Amino acid sequence: MNKKLKLIYLILILTLNFSCVEKKSTEKEVNKSELVRTSKADTLKFTSGIRAIFQDSKGNYWFGSHNEGVSYYNGKSFEYFTTNEGLSDNQIRSIQEDKNGKIWFGTARGVSVYDKGKFINYSTNTNEPKYEWNETNGDLWFYAGEKDGINRFDGITMNYLIFPKPKNENPDNSYGVTDLSKDNDGKVWIATYAALFNYDGKTVNIFDDKNLKIKDNELLHIRSVLADSKGRIWIGNNGIGVLLMEGNAIINFSEKNNLIHPTSTRRGDKSEAGTLEHVFVIEEDSEGNIWFGDRDTGAWRYDGKTMTNYPINNNFSSPMIWTIYKDNNNSLLFGLADGNIFRFNGKSFEKQF
Repeated sequence: MNKKLKLIYLILILTLNFSCVEKKSTEKEVNKSELVRTSKADTLKFTSGIRAIFQDSKGNYWFGSHNEGVSYYNGKSFEYFTTNEGLSDNQIRSIQEDKNGKIWFGTARGVSVYDKGKFINYSTNTNEPKYEWNETNGDLWFYAGEKDGINRFDGITMNYLIFPKPKNENPDNSYGVTDLSKDNDGKVWIATYAALFNYDGKTVNIFDDKNLKIKDNELLHIRSVLADSKGRIWIGNNGIGVLLMEGNAIINFSEKNNLIHPTSTRRGDKSEAGTLEHVFVIEEDSEGNIWFGDRDTGAWRYDGKTMTNYPINNNFSSPMIWTIYKDNNNSLLFGLADGNIFRFNGKSFEKQF
C-alpha cells in the first residue's frame, strides 16, 4: 500500500471512530434526559405520611415523608429524592433553609444539605459531645437520635450538645428531640420525650415532671412545642394532652377545657372522639389562633375563647396529623399520615397536594 492509500485509509478509520464516539455521547445525553423526565410527576405520590413541609425563599415547596424521602414542587411538577440520590435517610424529620439558600434536611440518620443539585451529608453520631453550649453558635438545629442531646451546625462543624438531664424516672422515655420552637426573645425551646429544655444563648433550663406539675399517675411524653406570638409556651403530649406555660403559671389546657376523657389512662391509649389527649403538632396561624393536630381526633383550633374540632376528611378513617405548616402566603397546610396534604381555606379543609 503506497503512502497516499495509507493516508486515505487512516482518515477513513479516524472518521468512523469519531462518528461512533459522537453517537455514544449523544445516546448518554438522551438517556440522562429521559431519566430526569421520569423522576418528575404531576402529583404528590407519597403514601407513608408527611412529616415535614417547607416553602423556600423562592416559593418552592419541599415535602418530607416518613420513609420515602423528599419531594420538591416548583409549582408545575414534583421531583423526588431518596438515598439513591444522596440523602442520608428516607425518613425526614425537619426541613429548613440557611441564609445562603441551601436546603437542610434533618433525617432519622444524619443531616443532608441540598446545594446546586447535589447532597452533602453530615453524620450526627460521631461527634465529640460538648457540655458548654455557649461555646458554639449557629441557627441550624437537628435531631440527634434517641440520645442525650441535640446537634447544632455552626457553618463548618456539626456540634453535638449534651442536655443537662434530670433523672429520668421512666426507662421507656428518652431525651430524643421531637420538636423545636424559637420565641420572641430568641430562646430556643427543645422538646424531648422525657423533658422540655430552653436555651437563651447562655444557660440551658430544664422543665421536667416536677416543674411541669405532672401527676403521679401521668406520663410525660412530649411530642411538640410552640412558642407563640404572645409569649405563651404550648406543650403537646402523647397521653396527657396540652400543657400551657404562661409566665410562671402552668396548667393542663386539655384538662381545663374538659378534653380528657374521664376513663383515659393518660398514658397513650386511643383518644375518644371529642378529646385532645395525643398532640403531635402545634402551630399558630396569621390571626393568632392556635392549632393542634391530635393523633386520633383530627385538627383543633383555639381562638382565645373557644375550641373547635375539624374533621380533615370525612372519608379518612385515621385522621392523624403529623405536621401543620404556615406557608409564605399564610395558608395553613396539614400533612397527614396517608401522604395527603390539606389546606384550611378559612372554613373547611380542601386537598392541596
